[in-house]
Amino acid sequence: MAISQYDRVLGAYLAFAVGDALGAPAEFMTPREIAHHHGVLRNMAGGGWLGVKPGQITDDTQMSLALGQSIVEQKGFALEAVADHFVAWMRSKPIDIGSTVRRGLRDYMLKGQTQSPLSEFSAGNGGLMRNFPLVVYCLKQWDCFAPTSLQQCHLTHNNPIADEITLHFGEVTRVLLEEGDKLRALDMVSAFIRKHPEYSWSRYKGQNSGYIVHTYKCVMHHFFDGTSLEDILVRVVNQGGDADTNAAIAGMLAGALHGPGAIPRRWIRKLDRQIKSQIEQQSHDLLQLPCQVYSSQIDKSDSL
Repeated sequence: MAISQYDRVLGAYLAFAVGDALGAPAEFMTPREIAHHHGVLRNMAGGGWLGVKPGQITDDTQMSLALGQSIVEQKGFALEAVADHFVAWMRSKPIDIGSTVRRGLRDYMLKGQTQSPLSEFSAGNGGLMRNFPLVVYCLKQWDCFAPTSLQQCHLTHNNPIADEITLHFGEVTRVLLEEGDKLRALDMVSAFIRKHPEYSWSRYKGQNSGYIVHTYKCVMHHFFDGTSLEDILVRVVNQGGDADTNAAIAGMLAGALHGPGAIPRRWIRKLDRQIKSQIEQQSHDLLQLPCQVYSSQIDKSDSL
């Protein structure tokens, strides 16, 4: 049976959240440590350095939902509204927030700065991890994707390597959402690697950090080698390192390809019902809204 575009979007968003929650207890652990504590981590577990509850999401999903909510409330992309939603999230005392994200949002709060300085130390995956709502929102007018993605990324992460890989992930995700064609996605990735051989994952050696090149290699290796959505996420999570973000992004690709029916029910049942409901609603709203990008000050009276 053909998978509708809404179901591909929903599958990607839910699998993103599931990957985040599945990987959270393994964050910053080595594969050996994961094996010692969990054997093969394939079920929602609690604990880890964050002390998460089974099925609890972290900053990856929370920031994605904040970006999506901003777009829905404004009926368009407005950078300051996005930043305000991120700040509101930060003020809610989330369980986890990266140092680069915190610094960028504090600069926005204190200085009104909407673009972090260009930095070699901003090549992390923090902009990529929250960008899926823009992939969905821009499907109907794809020329909006690159500029809006770079704007939201540069709130906290301003680095040409991070820019390049974030936009490439968006292009690959778009193909999976629109065509559901893994071979077509592989052709795109192969062309990208020919242009940038330093990003090749053909001899993947287990890199698993939050450095965006490591995220790229980890996700692409397991996405194209894995046999199912479950297999892909279990592989990524058991690599450890930045397990929650890497598994979330792998889930985004796998969910776009396979749809929500491929996500194991035991994982879905552990997700917070309110989070699941938000994801379902945003998936619908982001697909339906016409693309609108605001370049000036926006009216915040109806937001936050």
